[in-house]
Amino acid sequence: MAKPTLTFVCQSCGAAFSKWSGRCDGCGEWNTIQEEKPLSEGPGKQALSGRGRAVVLTDLATQEPPPPRTASALSELDRVLGGGLVPASAVLVGGDPGIGKSTLLLQAAAAFAKSGLKVIYISGEEASAQVRLRAQRLGLTDAQVKLAAETNLRDILTTLDVERPDLAIVDSIQTMWSDTVGSAPGSVSQVRAAAHELTSFAKKRGSAVIMVGHVTKDGQIAGPRVVEHMVDTVLYFEGERGHQFRILRSVKNRFGPADEIGVFEMTGAGLAEVLNPSALFLSERGTPAPGSVVFSGIEGTRPVLVELQALVAPSPHSQPRRSVVGWDGSRLAMILAVLESRCGIPFTGLDVYLNVAGGMKISEPAADLAVAAALLSAREDTALPAETVVFGEISLSGALRPVGQTENRLKEAQKLGFSTAILPKGGKAASNKAMKLSRMGDLASFVGEVFGAG
Repeated sequence: MAKPTLTFVCQSCGAAFSKWSGRCDGCGEWNTIQEEKPLSEGPGKQALSGRGRAVVLTDLATQEPPPPRTASALSELDRVLGGGLVPASAVLVGGDPGIGKSTLLLQAAAAFAKSGLKVIYISGEEASAQVRLRAQRLGLTDAQVKLAAETNLRDILTTLDVERPDLAIVDSIQTMWSDTVGSAPGSVSQVRAAAHELTSFAKKRGSAVIMVGHVTKDGQIAGPRVVEHMVDTVLYFEGERGHQFRILRSVKNRFGPADEIGVFEMTGAGLAEVLNPSALFLSERGTPAPGSVVFSGIEGTRPVLVELQALVAPSPHSQPRRSVVGWDGSRLAMILAVLESRCGIPFTGLDVYLNVAGGMKISEPAADLAVAAALLSAREDTALPAETVVFGEISLSGALRPVGQTENRLKEAQKLGFSTAILPKGGKAASNKAMKLSRMGDLASFVGEVFGAG
């Protein structure tokens, strides 16, 4: 039999190599490549045909009822999950250290236990006494949640097989280790093996499994991306340390819409649900100031209004600074280039700072026009009216493109007291008699009409 091939795997991004090197060609990190044994040497030269059982085949016309769901008392969590917890599903939750993942999952475990589910919480990072102290602080000691502190995957699977819970929470997947894998706990092979075994248990036994995953410095879940492909749902818990808001975002969901968000507020008694995120994000907005613009965005299926803040100041350096928080930095560079080339408004020699208030992160191109309005407002030292929302996509030619779900954006703005909206021409939005709609064809006309220059 041939000698098994040695594999060298990067512990940061999961890239595999045939030999060791000091620097990973995949992510550029140094001293992260370690030698690991393969998970299985395989059956050698024996063929697999004729050794298994025939599976049941169905056609595309076969109709099956939707999977049953169990709702919890946390409506924001149920929204992100697609309406509730699905049996036999595997969920991966990632987030920065200390952001509140354990607090959220302990509250979720208590909520599902009160809904009638049998819940087991397994902690691999904290002792049982620490989890109990957190439960006492959150007022969850009356919930029927069984607790264990263990990292041996074999013992955990044996316990789950005996108890047969409806929901098992594993915190975290990086601390689990399997005695069938020779690498150290937390390595790529161990994380992959643990995720595979827990996902297989969920599918075979009908129990839902929620796994906590650490994130790297660039915000991605540590370990290979194949871990995200194994599970049914991938959730990210986001938020800034200096803000009390926390956002649970769904980036993958086989049982519901992706890109859905749930908003929570960190309090002394744990995470509190925010049923109206727009009102909360705009609660700290005072008198209109230059550089402040309200953007009406769509996160998943819900419209959310957030404040964009821009500051433009003369730069003392030869290379002006571009600082962005909560938005794409390359998108900001594109907006600045379009303003200079299509509208004749230069930002040379000026430092530009852009911030999304409340710790929110925006990724949709519909924020282009709001960003341009904030930049021009800060540069011209002119504040937009307080009851105005702005949204629209900017093309490289300077034209304004209509965005989707315009009616939902306008309804949310109208509900919060906004009376004027600046948006691109076209789109499927019906005439809104309650709001004054200023439709713009291109960026030059927007600059001329709003700021009196063209």
